[in-house]
Amino acid sequence: MKSLPSKARAVIIGGGVSGCSVAYHLVKLGWTDVILLERKQLTCGTTWHAAGLLSELRASSDMTKLTKYSMQLYSSLEQETGIATGLRRVGSLSVAITQEHKHELYRQLSLAAAYGVEARNISVRELEGMYPHVNVSDVTAALHFPNDGQCDPANVAMALAKGARQRGAEIFEGVKAAGVQARNGRVSSVTWEKEGQRGVIETERVVNCAGMWAREFGARSDVAVPLHACEHFYLVTEPIDGLTQLPVLRVLDEHTYYKEDAGKLLFGAVEPNAKPWGMDGIPENFCFDHLPEDLAHFEPIMEKALKRIPMLATAGIRTFFNGPESFTPDDQYHLGESPNVRGYWVACGYNSTGIAASGGAGLALAQWMNDDAPPFDLSGVDIRRMEPLQKNRSYLRERVSEVVGLSFSNHFPARQMTTARGIRRSPIHDHLKVRRAVFGEAVGWERANWFAREGQEREYLYSWYRQNWFDNQRDEHMAVRERVGLFDLTSFGKIRVEGRDATTFLQRLCSNNVDVPVGRIIYTQMLNERAGIESDLTVCRLTESAFLLVVSPFILQRNLSWLRRHLSDEFVVITDMSASESILAVMGPNSRELLGKVSPSDFSNEKNPYGTWQEIEIGMGLARAHRVTCVGELGWEIYIPTDQAAHVFEVIEAAGADVGLRLCGLHAIGSCRMEKARRQIPDDVGGGDHVLEAGLGFAVKTEKPGYIGRDAVLRRFEGGLDRRLFQFRLKDPAPLLHKNEVVFRDGRTAGTITSGNYGHTLGGALGLGYIPCKDESEAALLSSLYEIEIAGERFAAEVSLEPMYDPKGERMRA
Repeated sequence: MKSLPSKARAVIIGGGVSGCSVAYHLVKLGWTDVILLERKQLTCGTTWHAAGLLSELRASSDMTKLTKYSMQLYSSLEQETGIATGLRRVGSLSVAITQEHKHELYRQLSLAAAYGVEARNISVRELEGMYPHVNVSDVTAALHFPNDGQCDPANVAMALAKGARQRGAEIFEGVKAAGVQARNGRVSSVTWEKEGQRGVIETERVVNCAGMWAREFGARSDVAVPLHACEHFYLVTEPIDGLTQLPVLRVLDEHTYYKEDAGKLLFGAVEPNAKPWGMDGIPENFCFDHLPEDLAHFEPIMEKALKRIPMLATAGIRTFFNGPESFTPDDQYHLGESPNVRGYWVACGYNSTGIAASGGAGLALAQWMNDDAPPFDLSGVDIRRMEPLQKNRSYLRERVSEVVGLSFSNHFPARQMTTARGIRRSPIHDHLKVRRAVFGEAVGWERANWFAREGQEREYLYSWYRQNWFDNQRDEHMAVRERVGLFDLTSFGKIRVEGRDATTFLQRLCSNNVDVPVGRIIYTQMLNERAGIESDLTVCRLTESAFLLVVSPFILQRNLSWLRRHLSDEFVVITDMSASESILAVMGPNSRELLGKVSPSDFSNEKNPYGTWQEIEIGMGLARAHRVTCVGELGWEIYIPTDQAAHVFEVIEAAGADVGLRLCGLHAIGSCRMEKARRQIPDDVGGGDHVLEAGLGFAVKTEKPGYIGRDAVLRRFEGGLDRRLFQFRLKDPAPLLHKNEVVFRDGRTAGTITSGNYGHTLGGALGLGYIPCKDESEAALLSSLYEIEIAGERFAAEVSLEPMYDPKGERMRA
C-alpha cells in the first residue's frame, strides 16, 4: 500500500458519492493535499445500491440550482474521466390519485417555471401514450419533467473519484478512520488504521461523509450528526419483452416509483411507515451487503404496484432487494461545519436523494470550506439547525420511520411530525393540555399551536384549503387585536452574553447599537460580510456587563456557533439559558389592565415604555417584564424562572376573566405577525438576504463603526438595491397563501412568496416576497399590477413596502 501522508489540508471520511464529490470539488478549486479515506471499498455503503433517480425541482431556488448542477456535472464526467455515468435524461412523470395531491402537483408546476425547470401538465391520454403500461383509471393529474432522468450511482462515484485523483487528490481504500482529534476546539488530526498499522494525519479540516456510519463516527469527537438508517426495498423484474425506454414514474399517493433499466423494470417505495435498522450500530464489516428480505412488509406496496402496472403480475422477479439508507429528523440532508468543533465538516444524511444531491452539495460545501462562508443561503440543510438532543438513538429510530415517506407525501401547510414527540415541554404544558391545546413540534419542543373548542377534535385535519383550525386561529387572532391573549413562548432560544468585554463583542456582531442603558431592549440583526442576515434577534441589556439574546428556537445552535466562532481574545462568557426561564406573552389592548391586576408594578409608558424591561412582582413570584411585541399590539413578554412559571400562569389566567383573556397558540402569532409584515427567519430573511433589501435598514446603524457587514451595507446604500421585500394581500378573501406561490408583475414572473398566512383583521391572505427593483423607483414598483398564482390560478394582489396593519406602530406603543 502506498504510504499515507502525515499532513493534509483536508481529510474526507467515506468513499460514497458524497465523499467523492467533496474531494472532486475541493481539488477543482485548486486545493492540494486532499485525502479521502474509505474503510472498505468505494461505494460499498449505500451508493452502490441507490436507485439513481435524478430530478431537478426542489422546494427552494437554491436547492433546485444544486440538483440541476448535479445533472450537468454527471453528463460531463465521462468526457473528463472516461468513466460513463449512465446518465439518461429519460424524463419523469409525477402522478396524483387524490385531489389533494393534484393541487400540490399544480403548485409544483407553477414553481417549476419560476425556478427555470421545464415541466408541463399532461392529460390522462398523454400519460398513457408516454407510459402505456400504467393503469390510469383513477389518475387525477400528471406532470411531465422532460429533463429529469436516471444514472448509474456507482459509476458516478467512480467518475468523481477519478476526476479527483486526476487533479491531485489521494484516495485510500481499506483504511479506517479511527477518530478525529481536536485542540482548543479545532480539528488537529485524524488517526487511521489498516491491517494492524496505525497512523496520524495532521489536518485542520475533516469532512464526515460516512453516510449511515456518520452518527457514530461524529460521536467519537462529540459532534452531533443526527441520522439513522432505514431499510429500503425495491424489486427488479426479469427482462420484459417489448419494454422500451420509459420515463421514471412516481405515483405519489401510493409512495411508489418505477424505473426502466436495460429492458427490466425496477420499482420501489418510500414507505410512510418504514423500518429503522442498525439501532446497535452498523456492523464494521458491512460492505456491498444487503438486508434480509421482508415480503410481509413489502406486500402492501406490491399490491398497489400490481394494480398500477398490471404487467408486473406476469413478470418474473430477478431481484428482491433490501438495503439500508440514512435519514435525518426533518428530511433534509446535513451540510456544513459542526457548531462545536471548528474544522469538522459534514456532508451526509441524504434521505434517498444522495445521487441527485451530492454533485451540487459537494460543490457548495467545497466553496463553503474555501471561502469560510456558504456560497448562498444553505440554512435548510445547515447541520447547525439540529439540536444536540436529536442525536439520541431512540429519538432517531422513532422519527425516521416517519421521515422516509415524507418526500412522496403531501407537503401540507402546518404539517406536524407525529413521531418522537413529548421530549421538551414547558412548565405549563399540562395546564395547556387540559385547556384543549393542540400541540405542534419544533426541534423537540411541544408548543401550543391552537386551542380546540369544547367537543372539537384535537388533531390536525390537513388540507391545502382552510383546515379545521382556521376558525380557531381567527378567534385567537381577534382576541389579541381586540382584547388580550396569552401565549407560551418558552421554546424561544435565550443566550446570555456577559463579561468585561461583552459590550465591545456584541457591538462588533450586531448591526444596531446595543451599547444602551441597562433596561433597554434592542431589535437587531447579526450580519455576515455580505450583509446577509445570520440572526434576527432582540438584545436585552441586563447589567453593565451582561446581555440576554432572544432568538428563534430553530436557529439557537446556529446563533451559539456564530457567537463562539467570532469570539477572539475578549473576556466574554456565552451561555445557553433556554431551559432556565419560561416566557408568557401577554398581548393585546387589555394587556396593561390585566398585568395591573396581578402585579403592583408600574406598567405605564413613563415607567416601562416600548423597548424596555423591568423586574416585577407577579403573584407571589418575581419576573422580568419585557415591553416588546411579536403581534403588533400593546404587550409584554414575561420572563419567569421555570420553577415559578406554573404559578404565574395560574395567577394571570384567574385574573384574565374580567378583561377577556384568551389562551392563544402559535398559529395566531403567525397571522398577526404577517399583518405587521414581521420577517421570519429563515423563511423571509437569511444568510443570503441583504439586510437593506429585506427592509430592515431601520435596525442598521451605519454611523457605528466596525461591525460585521457594515462595508456591504454602505456599498448597497451607494449602489442601490437589486430587490426589495414586499407585503402582498390577495383582493379575493377566499384563497390562502402558504409559501412558494409564484408572484407575477405585469404578467411576468417576478418572484415567489417566502411565507404566507391569513390576515383575519385585514380580511385576506397575506404574504411576503422579494421583487427585483434594480434602477426602478418606488412609485413604479407600487403602481405595477401584481398577481399571485396558486395551483395554476392567478389572483390579483395589492402590495406595500410598509406594514398594512398599523404601519406607524402606534398600537404597540400605546
